[in-house]
Amino acid sequence: MAEPAFLLHRRPYRETSALVDLLTLNHGRIRAVAHGGQRPGSKSRQRLQPFTPLFVAWRGDHELKRLTLMESRGQTALLVGEGLLCGLYANEIATRLLPLELAAEEVFAFYSALLDALPQPAGRALALRRFEWALLDALGATPRFTTPEGDALDPQGRYRFESQSRAFVAFDRGIEGRALRLLDQGDWTPDGLSGALKAVMRAALAPHLGSKPLRSRELMVDLARRRVKQGES
Repeated sequence: MAEPAFLLHRRPYRETSALVDLLTLNHGRIRAVAHGGQRPGSKSRQRLQPFTPLFVAWRGDHELKRLTLMESRGQTALLVGEGLLCGLYANEIATRLLPLELAAEEVFAFYSALLDALPQPAGRALALRRFEWALLDALGATPRFTTPEGDALDPQGRYRFESQSRAFVAFDRGIEGRALRLLDQGDWTPDGLSGALKAVMRAALAPHLGSKPLRSRELMVDLARRRVKQGES
């Protein structure tokens, strides 16, 4: 039975096929061979584009599947500039973090919401943070907004994230306890929380991403540098 999906990553496979990672509604991330996915002019290649809603079906009992159906189910999200880089970042971390065939319906839902938000700068960062949180939740790795011993955070203190305990330890140059307590309440919209939220997500994701640099993050840094240079000229 076909189910909704999005392409996360595609690379050449043999002569004319493609090896693809897909985020699916009911089966999480799957890896499959798309026959003809690299053949110039093929319908498979035209449909296998990032940020395009798809219906897919596949066969196979092993980790590597074979796509048997691939149809478009909507318009491709038209992303440019920072919005495009954020979309590439989301695809990259989902490919890196999600184990194959781990059911992750909330990840799929927040990814869909992210694609709706990325064209508009105002809601972009918050949608990205919610997607990151959904990934951490799927891994059972969301932060605990307490000390490692389970004590409440001091709103006047400062803390850093400790990956082993998934909690926060005192640190003079860390994140304000007040901000962390607000984040724990689940309302991430108040002014002034975006920096703390981004720092928490980056620290929580880091041990799962490993030491290999994210290509999308490097592109974001390059974009920021170009903007600074343009402002100076």
